[in-house]
Amino acid sequence: MSDLILYELDGCPYCAKVKTKLDELDLEYESRIVPRAHAERTEVEEISGQTGVPVLVDEEHGIEGMPESDDIVEYLETTYGSAA
Repeated sequence: MSDLILYELDGCPYCAKVKTKLDELDLEYESRIVPRAHAERTEVEEISGQTGVPVLVDEEHGIEGMPESDDIVEYLETTYGSAA
């Protein structure tokens, strides 16, 4: 099991941006597809405080629910990219 978990929605361009960065960095991650209805995204809300996706969990580095694709991409580059 990977330490990285990505909560995502099929067809979400913000999720695709994060997945592209994960693939660029050759990182293994667990994908968890969330329901389309925001009201049904209770697991995402519990870990991140909101119902939007993507949300990243990085257990190894203590990230329990990072929202916002730009923040996630920056975090991945800083933590796992060539600058790390």
